[in-house]
Amino acid sequence: MLQSRHTISFMLSFNNLSLRRGSNLLFEKVSFTVHKDNKVGLVGANGTGKTSLFKMMQGEFDSDEGTFKYPPDLKIACLAQEVPGTDEQALAYVIGGDKKLVEIEKAISTAEINEDYGSLGELHSQYEDHDGFTAKSRAEKLLVGLGFSEEEFIKPLKDFSGGWRVRLNLARTLMQPADLLLLDEPTNHLDLDAIIWLGNWIKSFRGAMLLISHDREFLDECVGFIAHIHSGTIELYKGNYSQFEVLKAAKLAELESNYSKQQREIAHMQDFVRRFKAKATKARQAQSRIKALERMELIAPAHIDSPFQFRIPETDKISNPLMTLENADLGYTESVVKDVKIAFRPGDRIGLLGVNGAGKSTFVKSLKGELPLLNGQKVEGKNLKVGYFSQHQVDDLNLEKSPIDHLLKVDEKASESEIRSFLGGFNFRGDKAKNTIQNFSGGEKARLALSIIAFQKPNLLLMDEPTNHLDMDMRQALTVALQDFGGAILLISHDRHLLANTVDEFLIINEGNLSSFKGDLEDYRQSVLKGTPVKESLKKDPDIDLPILNKHEIKEIKNKISSHEKTLKRLHRKLSETEAMLNSPESYESDDGPDLHALLRDQVNLTNEIELTEQEWLDLNQALESV
Repeated sequence: MLQSRHTISFMLSFNNLSLRRGSNLLFEKVSFTVHKDNKVGLVGANGTGKTSLFKMMQGEFDSDEGTFKYPPDLKIACLAQEVPGTDEQALAYVIGGDKKLVEIEKAISTAEINEDYGSLGELHSQYEDHDGFTAKSRAEKLLVGLGFSEEEFIKPLKDFSGGWRVRLNLARTLMQPADLLLLDEPTNHLDLDAIIWLGNWIKSFRGAMLLISHDREFLDECVGFIAHIHSGTIELYKGNYSQFEVLKAAKLAELESNYSKQQREIAHMQDFVRRFKAKATKARQAQSRIKALERMELIAPAHIDSPFQFRIPETDKISNPLMTLENADLGYTESVVKDVKIAFRPGDRIGLLGVNGAGKSTFVKSLKGELPLLNGQKVEGKNLKVGYFSQHQVDDLNLEKSPIDHLLKVDEKASESEIRSFLGGFNFRGDKAKNTIQNFSGGEKARLALSIIAFQKPNLLLMDEPTNHLDMDMRQALTVALQDFGGAILLISHDRHLLANTVDEFLIINEGNLSSFKGDLEDYRQSVLKGTPVKESLKKDPDIDLPILNKHEIKEIKNKISSHEKTLKRLHRKLSETEAMLNSPESYESDDGPDLHALLRDQVNLTNEIELTEQEWLDLNQALESV
């Protein structure tokens, strides 16, 4: 983006602002200020008024009460949601985002036709002052960063799909000179590579920004303030989204009704972290995952007031392996991914990486059976039960049916009370559960599609961008549900928080090949920012002198790993018993009870021993992975 050459010392001032849409009061008597260079994340549940606030700021309608003030010469760039399907070429469309530059170019063209040489000198000077000579290269960089190939620069708008047109709108928005940037869900149609690039671009933007997003990792990277819309008000917090969650949790804890719920959720997360440490199989990813889960312990209490709380039940029977592919070529008419050899087993938790168009969705569709194999063999376990989520699952919902009707189609023997209870976890309660879904929002339809999948009791989950249209609370609930799911998971997602907290290993599709990605998400992020080819990032670090192990040594390491896992299981059991005694009222009421000092000493010693054993276990796994 060409940022304004003039320096504006401005502030956006919201004074006693009230806003209604129809009969619905979104917020009332809200006052806050956004100063120059502030980057603010606007968060809140779906339907609380985030997009409506943006529309009011753009003058589409007035507030019901109060004022919104800003400097008259403020340059605002706002992400449009629709792109016209015309013959205009992609590159020209992006450059056209800079309307002033287009005006100057037209004036130059007119002056040349009219041979108005007196005006040409001034116009060319304006063109240079407006960085017109770099416009084409700046627009090309935006397109490349957002995933477009050079061949697509001259492609007409009408030939792009809806998702790629949204990307074009984003590039056009970033091309505009601006003091204030308004972005409404800019990551919705981006893959992970493009999201990483956009986050880095926003960091370099020298202006103010209001960002609507349900992507917490993206918010953490891009903003220094959070404006939280809830309960008819807007509260401004200093800090990124993670810092906001901690502050929100502290506020909720002040309410006695929430405190006990918070403690139960914290205990649940702590138990999950412990169990994961004891059974994780990939050392590098395990270390990254453990850190992410420990962070989850901190943020979980911030979502105690969430209306979503559900689990994904598993089928009674299971096969091992669940599914295998042997020498499989995948694609529509020509191979997109070649010679795939993979087996999915219970407990596998795999994240699938790769640039847009690499073949991730093709891979998932082939697993589901929507695409036949072009070559090779697929073997399904006798008790395989696949739960498949993709965007077309949302489109296939019957608008004339209710949520109850959709779940009855899955299991016609289920009682209405059972179905209502299940749907309640997805916040379909009362009339919402029994009325037709024709007026459902995109987020509500996505939730319903997820509830249908969960109700099927799958043992293999194939999920292609399941968080699109979901708000923060629902994303958090989905993350917890996937953590507790005992079957196998293959996940494609641009939501790094979801990936970090639910998968143990990463596969990557690159240049038609499926291979293991040895690093974690931070490694992947760095490779994208540095422009490092993926195949280079997959190589072992040449600076690490890896030992060459023989079969006997490998067997010895495996035996040590097994021994450590048994030790960890025993230590965790003893720690649980010790903590149960410490938490028991009887321990404090009787003189004949246990020695409390001894119990406390045992608790400390067991905790230290567990940490030491876990570190040794991780080191052993790291050594085994390096072979």
